[in-house]
Amino acid sequence: MAASEPFTFDLYFDYQCPYVYRASVLIDAVRATRTLDVRWRYFSLTQVNSKDDGWTVWDAPASQFVKGRLAFAAAEAARSQGRFEQFHHGLLEARHRDRLDIDQLPVVEQVATGAGLEVERFRIDLDDPGILHALASDHRHAVGTHGVFGTPTFVFAGGASAYVRLADIVAGNHAPQVFDRLVAVAAAEPRILEIKRPRKP
Repeated sequence: MAASEPFTFDLYFDYQCPYVYRASVLIDAVRATRTLDVRWRYFSLTQVNSKDDGWTVWDAPASQFVKGRLAFAAAEAARSQGRFEQFHHGLLEARHRDRLDIDQLPVVEQVATGAGLEVERFRIDLDDPGILHALASDHRHAVGTHGVFGTPTFVFAGGASAYVRLADIVAGNHAPQVFDRLVAVAAAEPRILEIKRPRKP
């Protein structure tokens, strides 16, 4: 793709997923040389892995611990202050670079402070029963429209989609080339349904 052309896609993610963090690093590196319009969309791996029919992450009682739920609520609270991108990157780094437990409120509040959020308003928004509506909407759309089953899943213009796992962090000068190859297969060649590398013994 031409470096001058904006490139738009959705990316379904869960903060707990290390492959999402690797994808985010790749995207940040590519953004140094071209315009990417990434619409980060929520997708709960806890929901996917649940064996309880009828139970949902977004409707579970507030008193019940649900892995990953706080992070989604916090991201939406950050969005309400117009600071989603800053908070989003900070939370991914906290989880995967700094190895912090993002299911703990003090950790999430620390990231919120670093992202420039008004913490008191952030706390109020976290207590809003409707804060998880966006998670429910994104997750259901992902499954019902695109058949998403894991993260990160890229959804490109025209509906082509791909679940992508990077083996390592890709940054710097190599990132645009890797990204272009990903798009060439995932978006431009929908006849390739799956590529999976065997692991050498």
